[in-house]
Amino acid sequence: MGKFGATEIILILAVVLLLFGGKKIPELMKGLGKGMKEFKDASKGESTEDKKEA
Repeated sequence: MGKFGATEIILILAVVLLLFGGKKIPELMKGLGKGMKEFKDASKGESTEDKKEA
């Protein structure tokens, strides 16, 4: 498995669009971003409760 080229990336995006549809993708990306943010905060030792108290 080498590097992905432009053709492979376009093909993957097309398959994702077909599977989830246009309306569902923004919700998925929002959830993914939120999850990544929570993971970064947890790895730093911060929790959402600590931020709310400060």
